[in-house]
Amino acid sequence: MTGTKAWIAGCSGLRLTDDERAFFQDERPWGFILFGRNIGEAAQVWDLVAELKSLGGSSRRPVLIDQEGGRVQRLRPPLSPRFPPSASIGQVFAADPVKGRRAAWLQGRLLAHDLLVGYGIDVDCLPCLDVPQPGAHSVIGDRAYAEDPALVAELGGLAAEGLMAGAVLPVMKHIPGHGRGEADSHLELPQVSAERAALEGFDFRPFKSLADLPAAMTAHLLFESLDPVRPATLSPVVIGEIIRKAIGFDGLLMSDDMSMKALQGDMGELAGRAIAAGCDLALHCNGDMAEMQLVAANVPELAGRSLARAERALQITRQQPEPIDEPALREEFHSLFSAST
Repeated sequence: MTGTKAWIAGCSGLRLTDDERAFFQDERPWGFILFGRNIGEAAQVWDLVAELKSLGGSSRRPVLIDQEGGRVQRLRPPLSPRFPPSASIGQVFAADPVKGRRAAWLQGRLLAHDLLVGYGIDVDCLPCLDVPQPGAHSVIGDRAYAEDPALVAELGGLAAEGLMAGAVLPVMKHIPGHGRGEADSHLELPQVSAERAALEGFDFRPFKSLADLPAAMTAHLLFESLDPVRPATLSPVVIGEIIRKAIGFDGLLMSDDMSMKALQGDMGELAGRAIAAGCDLALHCNGDMAEMQLVAANVPELAGRSLARAERALQITRQQPEPIDEPALREEFHSLFSAST
């Protein structure tokens, strides 16, 4: 997509205000993200997504959402069926690996159907590839598929394949790993003291296994052994040496939400630092106009390698979804969980 700037925006409510509409047309975010405050009735969600996509005359502008299942599911009944958390898929795998693998793929495929067919939403911030550690904060918890990095990679990869089969772009998170965080990065900056060898042998492994996925979201964590001063999102060391080189990810890299409390400082400066550190896109979610103005003023036009990565990622959303018998797949999905209990 050409003619956009290197950021993703939220909006304040169920429909755009006149000020938001004019601002977004001028400041041309690459995409938009929806939260609970943007979700009302089904027709309203569809209309909001359609308007966001059409801003600037492009129907290809992506709309993102966090639709994992469990605690993190922005669209809830009756707008979308309730999905189990990813840990439940890991439990199905523990009882029957064949059924667990099938459940992971079906999770992605059915989520893609609900988002794209139901509302026109074409990017899901899934899979969560964080591997929880004993004593870590519960902010990840049952959002993780398992406590084994290889199994997290296998099940997360299958969920991503299901999303892509439904023409929805998956965004793996939170690279290079949030599983050791002892605080909730929505509220404060977690610090991780583990040495690089331990991180490479555990936390980084799912991301390295799935480094060919098209998009990823950073973790707002301070890895003391990698960069003792800057959180991963703002660290050229973590992004350049770890995410791009050691992990080998060369896809579209977006920050986690810049408005989370883990990051402190002027919002415009933070957004500029994220881009300078190596993020392709600065994600800003809370819909606060004053903050969005600062972000937009401090990010560049999307160009060069960042633009190429964005275009490559969006190829997923330009495909036709593989046809499915949706009621049959949904029945199969639920049967896998009832059989494991």
